[in-house]
Amino acid sequence: MMTQDQFKSMALPFLKEKGTIYKKSKNIYAKAALDGEIINTVTSDGMETQNVAEKGDFIVKNQTASAELYIVKNEAFQKRYKLLEKNEDGFSEYQSLGKVRALVFEGNLIDDFNLGREFYFVASWGEKTIIKENDFIVCPLDYNEVYRIARKEFFETYKPDE
Repeated sequence: MMTQDQFKSMALPFLKEKGTIYKKSKNIYAKAALDGEIINTVTSDGMETQNVAEKGDFIVKNQTASAELYIVKNEAFQKRYKLLEKNEDGFSEYQSLGKVRALVFEGNLIDDFNLGREFYFVASWGEKTIIKENDFIVCPLDYNEVYRIARKEFFETYKPDE
């Protein structure tokens, strides 16, 4: 299985050359995570990854049909999201401020990677994550990590930055 650094080294040249810049078009819900809390990220096509929260992390819930959950480190969260409305149920609504560069994992890219139509790699949070044909390979514009967003959820939450 590829490490995050190996996958990043492989994917970044393609993302920088052929990737499109997108912005999140839907708000998210988020709340403070408990230290040691385990979050399973499940999308419309199944289990994507798991992450364990540390003190200061946030649990993010996307406004998609899957309402997938994931963990964001405090520093990244503060840069990427702006509070819109504090809610009583613990999850408050936030506007996304960040942008990403993304590329569909299909066709020639599958051939160039030579890893098959589906494979696992280690995400930046140290856990195994899957990528499947037609998913999106994504990175923030600071290029500090590379991750996967399932196709259905990508189109539910992102639009090209114009």
